[in-house]
Amino acid sequence: MRVLIVGLGYAGSRFRTAFRNTGEPVSFAHVGRTRAATDIPYYDSVPGALAGFRPDVVVVTVPDEAHASVLNELSGYEGFVVAEKPLTTSRDDLTSVESALAKVSGFCLDLVERYSEATVLLRDHIRREGLELVRAHFTWGKDRINDHRPTSGVPSEIVHPLDLVQWIAGDGREIALDSVLGTRSDFSVSGPEVLDSVALAGRLGTGTVTGYSSFVNITRKREVDFVLRSGTGELVYASAVYDTPVWDADRVRVWRRTDDGDEVIHELDTTGRPVPPGARTVVKLGRMAADVTRFVTSGHRPGTPFPGLADALGLQRLLNTMEREVRATGPVAYFPGGRTVLREADWERLG
Repeated sequence: MRVLIVGLGYAGSRFRTAFRNTGEPVSFAHVGRTRAATDIPYYDSVPGALAGFRPDVVVVTVPDEAHASVLNELSGYEGFVVAEKPLTTSRDDLTSVESALAKVSGFCLDLVERYSEATVLLRDHIRREGLELVRAHFTWGKDRINDHRPTSGVPSEIVHPLDLVQWIAGDGREIALDSVLGTRSDFSVSGPEVLDSVALAGRLGTGTVTGYSSFVNITRKREVDFVLRSGTGELVYASAVYDTPVWDADRVRVWRRTDDGDEVIHELDTTGRPVPPGARTVVKLGRMAADVTRFVTSGHRPGTPFPGLADALGLQRLLNTMEREVRATGPVAYFPGGRTVLREADWERLG
Protein backbone atom coordinates (compact mmCIF):
# COMPACT_ATOMS: atom_id res chain seq x y z
CA MET A 1 0.00 0.00 0.00
CA ARG A 2 1.34 3.45 -0.93
CA VAL A 3 0.68 6.29 1.52
CA LEU A 4 1.36 9.91 0.56
CA ILE A 5 1.60 12.33 3.50
CA VAL A 6 1.04 15.97 2.60
CA GLY A 7 2.75 17.86 5.39
CA LEU A 8 5.24 15.65 7.25
CA GLY A 9 5.35 17.69 10.45
CA TYR A 10 4.08 16.81 13.93
CA ALA A 11 0.73 15.34 12.81
CA GLY A 12 2.11 13.77 9.65
CA SER A 13 4.85 11.99 11.58
CA ARG A 14 2.28 10.50 13.93
CA PHE A 15 0.29 9.18 10.98
CA ARG A 16 3.45 7.68 9.50
CA THR A 17 4.05 5.85 12.80
CA ALA A 18 0.44 4.68 12.97
CA PHE A 19 0.41 3.25 9.44
CA ARG A 20 3.82 1.65 9.96
CA ASN A 21 2.50 -0.03 13.13
CA THR A 22 -0.28 -1.83 11.24
CA GLY A 23 2.25 -4.47 10.23
CA GLU A 24 1.13 -4.31 6.61
CA PRO A 25 3.65 -3.54 3.84
CA VAL A 26 3.48 0.24 3.43
CA SER A 27 5.63 2.57 1.34
CA PHE A 28 5.59 6.29 2.10
CA ALA A 29 6.24 9.53 0.26
CA HIS A 30 5.68 13.09 1.35
CA VAL A 31 4.86 16.53 -0.02
CA GLY A 32 6.06 19.74 1.58
CA ARG A 33 7.70 23.07 1.00
CA THR A 34 11.01 21.38 1.84
CA ARG A 35 12.17 17.79 2.30
CA ALA A 36 11.32 16.61 5.83
CA ALA A 37 12.60 13.03 5.61
CA THR A 38 15.52 11.62 3.67
CA ASP A 39 14.43 7.98 3.73
CA ILE A 40 11.25 8.34 1.64
CA PRO A 41 10.49 10.01 -1.72
CA TYR A 42 9.84 13.74 -1.64
CA TYR A 43 7.66 15.83 -3.97
CA ASP A 44 7.24 19.57 -3.98
CA SER A 45 3.63 19.51 -5.24
CA VAL A 46 0.50 17.42 -4.80
CA PRO A 47 -0.11 16.95 -8.56
CA GLY A 48 3.48 15.79 -8.99
CA ALA A 49 3.15 13.30 -6.15
CA LEU A 50 -0.16 11.92 -7.45
CA ALA A 51 1.38 11.35 -10.87
CA GLY A 52 4.76 10.11 -9.71
CA PHE A 53 3.93 8.07 -6.60
CA ARG A 54 0.34 6.96 -7.43
CA PRO A 55 -0.74 6.69 -3.78
CA ASP A 56 -3.51 4.43 -2.51
CA VAL A 57 -3.99 6.74 0.49
CA VAL A 58 -3.40 10.48 0.80
CA VAL A 59 -3.03 11.87 4.33
CA VAL A 60 -3.52 15.65 4.57
CA THR A 61 -1.78 17.08 7.63
CA VAL A 62 -0.82 20.58 6.53
CA PRO A 63 -1.74 23.59 8.74
CA ASP A 64 -5.46 24.40 8.98
CA GLU A 65 -5.24 27.36 6.59
CA ALA A 66 -3.93 25.10 3.81
CA HIS A 67 -6.46 22.25 4.15
CA ALA A 68 -8.87 23.52 1.51
CA SER A 69 -6.22 24.26 -1.11
CA VAL A 70 -4.65 20.80 -0.74
CA LEU A 71 -8.04 19.03 -0.78
CA ASN A 72 -8.96 20.97 -3.93
CA GLU A 73 -5.72 19.76 -5.54
CA LEU A 74 -7.02 16.20 -5.06
CA SER A 75 -9.83 16.83 -7.55
CA GLY A 76 -10.43 13.64 -9.53
CA TYR A 77 -8.37 11.47 -7.15
CA GLU A 78 -9.96 8.03 -6.75
CA GLY A 79 -8.06 6.67 -3.75
CA PHE A 80 -8.67 7.04 -0.02
CA VAL A 81 -8.23 10.39 1.76
CA VAL A 82 -7.45 10.89 5.45
CA ALA A 83 -7.66 14.55 6.52
CA GLU A 84 -6.59 16.27 9.71
CA LYS A 85 -9.33 18.24 11.43
CA PRO A 86 -10.93 20.71 10.99
CA LEU A 87 -11.83 19.99 7.38
CA THR A 88 -11.29 23.64 6.34
CA THR A 89 -11.47 27.08 7.90
CA SER A 90 -14.56 29.29 7.99
CA ARG A 91 -13.17 31.36 5.13
CA ASP A 92 -12.98 28.47 2.67
CA ASP A 93 -15.50 27.33 0.07
CA LEU A 94 -16.94 24.02 1.28
CA THR A 95 -18.75 23.43 -2.00
CA SER A 96 -15.50 23.30 -3.96
CA VAL A 97 -13.93 20.91 -1.43
CA GLU A 98 -16.93 18.60 -1.58
CA SER A 99 -16.78 18.63 -5.38
CA ALA A 100 -13.03 17.96 -5.42
CA LEU A 101 -13.48 14.84 -3.29
CA ALA A 102 -16.44 13.47 -5.23
CA LYS A 103 -14.53 10.52 -6.72
CA VAL A 104 -12.58 9.29 -3.67
CA SER A 105 -13.03 5.65 -2.70
CA GLY A 106 -13.20 6.58 0.97
CA PHE A 107 -12.69 9.46 3.38
CA CYS A 108 -11.79 9.70 7.07
CA LEU A 109 -11.51 12.88 9.14
CA ASP A 110 -9.10 12.56 12.06
CA LEU A 111 -11.69 12.42 14.84
CA VAL A 112 -9.56 9.96 16.72
CA GLU A 113 -11.60 9.88 19.95
CA ARG A 114 -14.26 7.87 18.13
CA TYR A 115 -11.73 5.04 18.30
CA SER A 116 -11.55 5.08 22.10
CA GLU A 117 -12.91 2.01 23.86
CA ALA A 118 -14.71 4.41 26.19
CA THR A 119 -16.56 5.96 23.24
CA VAL A 120 -17.48 2.60 21.74
CA LEU A 121 -18.80 1.24 25.05
CA LEU A 122 -20.90 4.31 25.81
CA ARG A 123 -22.34 4.69 22.31
CA ASP A 124 -23.23 1.00 22.13
CA HIS A 125 -24.94 1.11 25.54
CA ILE A 126 -27.03 4.16 24.63
CA ARG A 127 -28.16 2.61 21.35
CA ARG A 128 -28.81 -0.82 22.84
CA GLU A 129 -30.90 0.57 25.72
CA GLY A 130 -32.66 3.21 23.63
CA LEU A 131 -31.60 6.03 25.95
CA GLU A 132 -32.58 9.60 25.13
CA LEU A 133 -30.27 12.56 25.68
CA VAL A 134 -31.38 15.02 28.34
CA ARG A 135 -28.17 16.98 28.81
CA ALA A 136 -24.57 16.80 27.65
CA HIS A 137 -21.72 18.97 28.86
CA PHE A 138 -18.06 19.00 27.87
CA THR A 139 -14.82 20.62 28.96
CA TRP A 140 -12.14 20.19 26.33
CA GLY A 141 -8.89 22.11 26.25
CA LYS A 142 -5.11 22.16 26.22
CA ASP A 143 -2.22 24.63 26.30
CA ARG A 144 -1.01 25.86 22.91
CA ILE A 145 0.23 29.24 24.11
CA ASN A 146 3.26 30.13 21.94
CA ASP A 147 3.13 26.77 20.13
CA HIS A 148 5.11 27.08 16.90
CA ARG A 149 2.40 25.42 14.78
CA PRO A 150 -0.04 27.67 12.88
CA THR A 151 -3.72 27.18 13.75
CA SER A 152 -7.20 28.40 12.89
CA GLY A 153 -7.83 28.56 16.64
CA VAL A 154 -10.24 26.78 18.92
CA PRO A 155 -12.37 25.34 16.07
CA SER A 156 -9.55 22.80 15.68
CA GLU A 157 -10.04 21.70 19.31
CA ILE A 158 -13.78 21.94 19.89
CA VAL A 159 -14.49 19.80 16.84
CA HIS A 160 -13.65 16.73 18.98
CA PRO A 161 -16.28 17.12 21.75
CA LEU A 162 -18.91 18.37 19.30
CA ASP A 163 -18.40 15.22 17.25
CA LEU A 164 -18.35 12.99 20.34
CA VAL A 165 -21.65 14.32 21.68
CA GLN A 166 -23.33 13.87 18.29
CA TRP A 167 -21.71 10.48 17.66
CA ILE A 168 -22.39 9.02 21.10
CA ALA A 169 -25.90 10.34 21.77
CA GLY A 170 -27.16 12.12 18.66
CA ASP A 171 -28.69 9.19 16.79
CA GLY A 172 -27.77 10.83 13.49
CA ARG A 173 -28.88 14.34 14.48
CA GLU A 174 -26.73 17.47 14.51
CA ILE A 175 -26.28 20.11 17.19
CA ALA A 176 -28.14 23.39 16.65
CA LEU A 177 -26.40 26.32 18.34
CA ASP A 178 -28.25 28.81 20.55
CA SER A 179 -25.40 30.96 21.90
CA VAL A 180 -21.61 31.27 21.67
CA LEU A 181 -19.22 33.33 23.80
CA GLY A 182 -15.51 33.50 23.06
CA THR A 183 -12.12 35.08 23.63
CA ARG A 184 -9.51 36.18 21.11
CA SER A 185 -5.79 36.51 21.78
CA ASP A 186 -2.27 36.46 20.35
CA PHE A 187 -1.57 32.99 21.81
CA SER A 188 -0.81 31.67 18.32
CA VAL A 189 1.82 32.51 15.73
CA SER A 190 -1.17 32.77 13.37
CA GLY A 191 -2.12 36.28 14.47
CA PRO A 192 -2.97 38.80 17.21
CA GLU A 193 -6.70 38.04 17.44
CA VAL A 194 -7.12 34.28 17.01
CA LEU A 195 -10.24 32.77 18.62
CA ASP A 196 -8.69 30.76 21.46
CA SER A 197 -11.71 29.74 23.59
CA VAL A 198 -15.48 29.37 23.33
CA ALA A 199 -18.37 28.51 25.62
CA LEU A 200 -21.53 27.45 23.83
CA ALA A 201 -25.05 26.20 24.34
CA GLY A 202 -27.29 24.40 21.90
CA ARG A 203 -29.75 21.61 21.26
CA LEU A 204 -29.40 18.05 20.04
CA GLY A 205 -32.86 16.72 19.35
CA THR A 206 -34.78 17.23 22.60
CA GLY A 207 -31.55 17.37 24.61
CA THR A 208 -29.45 20.35 25.65
CA VAL A 209 -25.71 20.63 24.99
CA THR A 210 -23.34 22.99 26.78
CA GLY A 211 -19.57 23.11 26.76
CA TYR A 212 -16.29 24.97 26.98
CA SER A 213 -13.22 24.44 24.83
CA SER A 214 -9.90 26.27 24.81
CA PHE A 215 -6.39 26.32 23.37
CA VAL A 216 -5.14 28.29 26.41
CA ASN A 217 -6.34 25.87 29.08
CA ILE A 218 -2.86 25.47 30.69
CA THR A 219 -3.54 21.80 31.44
CA ARG A 220 -5.05 19.23 29.12
CA LYS A 221 -8.65 18.40 30.06
CA ARG A 222 -10.96 16.25 27.96
CA GLU A 223 -14.24 15.33 29.62
CA VAL A 224 -17.78 14.74 28.36
CA ASP A 225 -20.73 14.14 30.72
CA PHE A 226 -24.21 12.89 29.84
CA VAL A 227 -27.60 12.73 31.54
CA LEU A 228 -29.85 10.29 29.69
CA ARG A 229 -33.43 9.06 30.10
CA SER A 230 -34.63 5.50 29.67
CA GLY A 231 -37.95 4.49 28.18
CA THR A 232 -39.37 4.19 31.72
CA GLY A 233 -38.33 7.72 32.62
CA GLU A 234 -35.35 6.69 34.72
CA LEU A 235 -32.27 8.92 34.55
CA VAL A 236 -28.93 7.36 33.63
CA TYR A 237 -25.62 9.18 34.07
CA ALA A 238 -22.38 8.78 32.13
CA SER A 239 -18.97 10.41 32.29
CA ALA A 240 -16.12 9.89 29.80
CA VAL A 241 -12.58 11.18 30.32
CA TYR A 242 -9.96 11.05 27.56
CA ASP A 243 -6.15 11.16 27.44
CA THR A 244 -5.76 11.56 31.21
CA PRO A 245 -3.21 11.42 32.80
CA VAL A 246 -1.44 10.47 29.54
CA TRP A 247 -2.47 10.15 25.93
CA ASP A 248 -4.77 7.19 25.17
CA ALA A 249 -5.54 6.66 28.87
CA ASP A 250 -9.35 6.83 28.73
CA ARG A 251 -12.11 5.91 31.13
CA VAL A 252 -15.89 5.85 31.20
CA ARG A 253 -18.46 5.23 33.93
CA VAL A 254 -22.20 4.68 33.46
CA TRP A 255 -24.47 4.60 36.50
CA ARG A 256 -27.93 5.16 37.95
CA ARG A 257 -28.80 6.61 41.34
CA THR A 258 -30.77 4.56 43.85
CA ASP A 259 -31.82 4.88 47.49
CA ASP A 260 -28.75 2.81 48.35
CA GLY A 261 -26.32 4.98 46.36
CA ASP A 262 -24.94 4.84 42.86
CA GLU A 263 -25.41 1.59 40.97
CA VAL A 264 -22.65 1.20 38.39
CA ILE A 265 -23.88 -0.18 35.06
CA HIS A 266 -20.59 -0.06 33.15
CA GLU A 267 -17.08 1.01 34.04
CA LEU A 268 -13.92 0.94 31.93
CA ASP A 269 -10.47 2.37 32.59
CA THR A 270 -7.52 1.87 30.23
CA THR A 271 -5.09 3.92 32.33
CA GLY A 272 -3.03 0.99 33.62
CA ARG A 273 -2.93 -0.87 30.34
CA PRO A 274 0.58 -1.29 28.87
CA VAL A 275 1.14 0.55 25.59
CA PRO A 276 2.56 -1.66 22.80
CA PRO A 277 6.16 -0.90 21.81
CA GLY A 278 6.33 2.03 19.39
CA ALA A 279 2.68 3.00 19.96
CA ARG A 280 3.02 5.69 22.63
CA THR A 281 0.47 8.46 21.89
CA VAL A 282 -0.82 6.66 18.77
CA VAL A 283 -2.94 3.79 20.15
CA LYS A 284 -6.27 5.20 18.95
CA LEU A 285 -4.72 6.67 15.82
CA GLY A 286 -3.34 3.21 15.13
CA ARG A 287 -6.85 1.75 15.21
CA MET A 288 -7.93 4.31 12.66
CA ALA A 289 -4.91 3.56 10.45
CA ALA A 290 -5.58 -0.18 10.73
CA ASP A 291 -9.20 0.30 9.64
CA VAL A 292 -8.10 2.40 6.66
CA THR A 293 -5.47 -0.18 5.71
CA ARG A 294 -7.91 -3.10 5.83
CA PHE A 295 -10.48 -1.12 3.83
CA VAL A 296 -7.99 -0.13 1.13
CA THR A 297 -6.19 -3.46 0.81
CA SER A 298 -9.07 -5.91 1.38
CA GLY A 299 -12.30 -3.95 1.19
CA HIS A 300 -13.16 -4.72 4.83
CA ARG A 301 -15.69 -2.35 6.37
CA PRO A 302 -14.38 -0.75 9.58
CA GLY A 303 -15.66 -1.78 12.99
CA THR A 304 -16.05 1.91 13.81
CA PRO A 305 -17.56 3.69 10.80
CA PHE A 306 -15.19 6.24 9.33
CA PRO A 307 -15.93 9.88 10.13
CA GLY A 308 -16.76 10.36 6.48
CA LEU A 309 -17.10 13.33 4.18
CA ALA A 310 -20.72 13.96 5.15
CA ASP A 311 -19.69 14.04 8.83
CA ALA A 312 -16.78 16.36 8.06
CA LEU A 313 -18.93 18.77 6.05
CA GLY A 314 -21.65 18.84 8.72
CA LEU A 315 -19.15 19.56 11.48
CA GLN A 316 -17.46 22.26 9.42
CA ARG A 317 -20.79 24.00 8.85
CA LEU A 318 -21.36 23.87 12.63
CA LEU A 319 -17.90 25.35 13.26
CA ASN A 320 -18.54 28.05 10.66
CA THR A 321 -21.81 28.97 12.39
CA MET A 322 -20.00 29.08 15.72
CA GLU A 323 -17.37 31.49 14.38
CA ARG A 324 -19.97 33.64 12.66
CA GLU A 325 -22.20 33.99 15.73
CA VAL A 326 -19.60 34.19 18.52
CA ARG A 327 -19.66 37.19 20.84
CA ALA A 328 -15.97 37.55 21.57
CA THR A 329 -13.98 39.57 24.06
CA GLY A 330 -10.32 40.54 23.88
CA PRO A 331 -7.89 40.42 22.32
CA VAL A 332 -5.75 39.18 25.19
CA ALA A 333 -2.08 40.14 24.73
CA TYR A 334 0.18 37.35 25.94
CA PHE A 335 3.17 38.78 24.08
CA PRO A 336 2.86 42.58 23.94
CA GLY A 337 6.63 42.92 23.51
CA GLY A 338 6.99 40.21 20.87
CA ARG A 339 7.64 36.50 21.25
CA THR A 340 10.34 33.88 21.06
CA VAL A 341 8.56 30.90 19.55
CA LEU A 342 8.95 27.61 21.41
CA ARG A 343 9.57 24.58 19.21
CA GLU A 344 8.61 22.05 21.85
CA ALA A 345 8.86 18.35 21.02
CA ASP A 346 6.87 16.92 23.96
CA TRP A 347 4.06 15.04 22.22
CA GLU A 348 2.09 14.74 25.47
CA ARG A 349 1.89 18.53 25.79
CA LEU A 350 1.46 19.21 22.08
CA GLY A 351 -1.46 16.78 21.92
